[in-house]
Amino acid sequence: MFLVGLTGGIATGKSTVSKMFADLGIPVIDADKLSRQVVRPGTLGAKKICKQFGLEVFHPNGQLNRDLLGQIVFSDAHKRKILNSIVHPEVYKATVWAIVKYFFQGHQFIILDFPLLFETGNTVPYLSEIVVVSCDKETQLKRLMARDGLTESQAKLRIQAQMPLEEKCKKATHIIDNTGSIQKTSSRTKALFLEFRASNKHLKVRIFVLFVISLWIGLATWMVAVVVRRK
Repeated sequence: MFLVGLTGGIATGKSTVSKMFADLGIPVIDADKLSRQVVRPGTLGAKKICKQFGLEVFHPNGQLNRDLLGQIVFSDAHKRKILNSIVHPEVYKATVWAIVKYFFQGHQFIILDFPLLFETGNTVPYLSEIVVVSCDKETQLKRLMARDGLTESQAKLRIQAQMPLEEKCKKATHIIDNTGSIQKTSSRTKALFLEFRASNKHLKVRIFVLFVISLWIGLATWMVAVVVRRK
């Protein structure tokens, strides 16, 4: 199994492409969904956020007030860094367990849907392919304002909090331009799906994993044999 990173700018249409891959039968590990799970009431993530930001960023029922917390961190880079230091390690732990599960289920490749793929950089060395979903700046701004009900200045703050889209495109192995119609985006996504399906990269990964497992078993067997001889 090999890993395909999927990212883009906020409101460029990454979630749309992610769903297209899922509809094609490809497992998707969604960092946004995981980030919500790791801050549910009673979790370690929620407790750490409460300690750093106070009870006011939580609803009376214990759920995180994501809108309020978003307003706080997107206007303060230091507080945003603190929040990321809490949430990201928990998301990575959940990601690793999901990858292991999909590996043993025998999937050829899976999608890692990470909005901050390049900003954090931790998973990049393990990716075989990186897909960036892009669109022009005007379209991105309008979509974000409409989607989240933000003013133009609020939307620009959120866009500026991420790595510039142009830089992300330079680091990509594949780019999906989502400025145009949904049909064009779907066609490009299906073309990538077929390209990944035709790849044999998953075989190399499985051979490496089997080699490591065999090495570990051989070492364990040797250690047991040494202990038996000493007795």
